[in-house]
Amino acid sequence: MTANTETDELKRVFGLPTLVIYGVGDILGAGIYAVVGKIAGLSGGLVWAAFIVAMVVASMTALCYAELGSRLPKSGGVAYFIHTAFRIDWLSTLVGWLMFCTCIVSMATLSRAFAGYVNAIAPGIPDWSIVLSLFAGLTFINFRGMKESSLLNIICTTLEVSGLIVVIVVASTFLAGGGANPPVVPPNVTPTPIGWTAVIQGAALAFYAFIGFEDIVNVAEEVKNPQRNVPIAILLSLGIAGVIYILVSWLAVQVLDPATLAASKAPLLDVVARAQPKFPAAIFTIVAAFAVLNTALLNFITSSRLLFGMSREGLLPAWLGKLHPDRSTPHRTFLVILPLAIGLAVSGTVQVLAGATATLILIMFSLVNLSLIAIARRDPHTAGFRVPLFVPAIALVLNLVLVAFASNDSRLLGLGFMAVGVVLVALQSGLNKGRTAG
Repeated sequence: MTANTETDELKRVFGLPTLVIYGVGDILGAGIYAVVGKIAGLSGGLVWAAFIVAMVVASMTALCYAELGSRLPKSGGVAYFIHTAFRIDWLSTLVGWLMFCTCIVSMATLSRAFAGYVNAIAPGIPDWSIVLSLFAGLTFINFRGMKESSLLNIICTTLEVSGLIVVIVVASTFLAGGGANPPVVPPNVTPTPIGWTAVIQGAALAFYAFIGFEDIVNVAEEVKNPQRNVPIAILLSLGIAGVIYILVSWLAVQVLDPATLAASKAPLLDVVARAQPKFPAAIFTIVAAFAVLNTALLNFITSSRLLFGMSREGLLPAWLGKLHPDRSTPHRTFLVILPLAIGLAVSGTVQVLAGATATLILIMFSLVNLSLIAIARRDPHTAGFRVPLFVPAIALVLNLVLVAFASNDSRLLGLGFMAVGVVLVALQSGLNKGRTAG
């Protein structure tokens, strides 16, 4: 009798150290490269405080993810949590739409940031041509398949971490040598103090940089002892990334004044250029560009697989659920993703698009908080990681506060995508009822 070599279970390959590295690599990167200058424009010299507030808010929801990941160590993440909590099909579909929109708007954000870094060393090239070139490259890599995408991801992750280390080292050396940011306020003028409103507005944008810790639960079925390791990895990953973000943002406003940082299209490049003028600008620009490219690629992969999966579940046209005969990639989804991402990229700004991405993820996190409340009330006993019921309640409030403090344009764009999702879900429900009745 021949043994069956196929299995329905994923192989558990992640121990705690490798899972923490996976989480840190997912969180760390393009967010800080893209938005640190814009946050300085909102929060001034307290940009580091904005990152602390964003980290506190993210930590509250991370605790919720930690319990849910321990209770329900299954692949599927937020959609699985919400379906388990409420058993409402249309709500699960809406969450899938919000996840897709988050990826698309984030891709647009990162393409604009990529164009900013390229223009820093090659001025005069139109942003739209850089954006199109980036998406052409990303489409080629995604089309080729996961082997090529994973290799590029490893290279980019190494470069993006190296870039942040460069910022920390050269900025620290600059300050140790007596450097300081130049004065921006005339001697006889009293500067206007930065209040908490400005810090929280900055935190609403800084939250974009913390996106990624939630992806750890998506690999829970591949983790050894997930009830223990998933919660620890979520909290450790967020803590490590948060400390690096706070340090980099504090150093940035010591080297450059907030106004200069806010006006920069390549903020961390300008920090390095002032702290160490001899450091080759082209090298750091390439590092920063690859950091941005990496996250954009991950968003592209996620959004294409999401559309493919929803199509296979009957939630989208079956045409999108076909794979390329040679590459086995969901190539038809590119025809939906690319026009949306490019259209947003050429018409939006980094600040508005990043804020809209943060708004969408905060809405999803609010649904996660509600899911934990529902699950914990229904089944209060668990052998794994557990938080008091007030934690998801506080997390829900904090998430909604940051949504309220997002810029009007960002909030309207994010809520607009949600409204479109509600309409699409309603239409899909109507079609399904019609088929059933027929």
